[in-house]
Amino acid sequence: MRFKKALASVAAATLSAAVLLSGCGTTSTPQASPAPQAAQTTPKPANPNVILATTTSTQDSGLLDVLVPQFEQKTGYTVKTIAVGTGAALAMGEKGEADVLLVHAPSSEKKLVDNQTGINYNLVMHNDFILVGPASDPAKIKELRTTAAALKAIATTQSIFISRGDDSGTDKMEKALWNKAGLKPSGTWYQESGQGMGQTLNIASEKNGYTLTDRATYLANQKNLKLDIVLQGEAALLNIYHVMQVNPEKYPKVNKDGAKAFDDFMVDTATQKVIADFGKDKFGQSLFFPDAGKKMEDLGK
Repeated sequence: MRFKKALASVAAATLSAAVLLSGCGTTSTPQASPAPQAAQTTPKPANPNVILATTTSTQDSGLLDVLVPQFEQKTGYTVKTIAVGTGAALAMGEKGEADVLLVHAPSSEKKLVDNQTGINYNLVMHNDFILVGPASDPAKIKELRTTAAALKAIATTQSIFISRGDDSGTDKMEKALWNKAGLKPSGTWYQESGQGMGQTLNIASEKNGYTLTDRATYLANQKNLKLDIVLQGEAALLNIYHVMQVNPEKYPKVNKDGAKAFDDFMVDTATQKVIADFGKDKFGQSLFFPDAGKKMEDLGK
């Protein structure tokens, strides 16, 4: 309404000026203004809001800060990112509280795929988990070669270990590694943060403790940490990410089209190239390795 009134005022002023000029015997040839260029905008989808439930590592590493704006610009959707850890993200999917999931706990993801809660299940990328700890390395892990040996050394020396304890993909991996080593950690030296990866790294740094982390989040926060990589490179530490759409046949209220668009975007060739290059300029190495179209058994080869 205010815009229409402003236009009316401009029109009236123009007409008055023309009358005055005519009365003074002055003639003027109006000059045509160039037509404004139409803005190139992506049409807004009927349901523009997409809820993405994901692990904190994709957020803390900065990857989503790059990918989400590109997706929004390309498709017209608006993404609400909920970075809660893989366990909580999968739970949101099981309740139909998210439209699409980006997670990294394949063994736990299988349940949702098998019961058709998750569809369009696609391999996206991988990096790896690493053990980090204080430079003094009280458990002498740098001298060891396997995660099992490293965890046994931490337990034996009762060196501080900070666990996420949040049922995230990293937490699931950590618990599996303790189990594989035949250990059930407990005591004052074993502490749970209940926080995401970035905050857990900060706590480990403050307490001169060890923790398990994905490489991307560690590198993204390294300058603020007093933690070294003490063990890396074991095949068992591969960290694999998948994307899946929450099934609209089970949960009719989910944004079917938006979820499908994000799922497709993550495995698109252009997006995979962005993933491959992410981190190179800042860290001299890729933080993630693109895997769309590959098989899990071929990763790390």
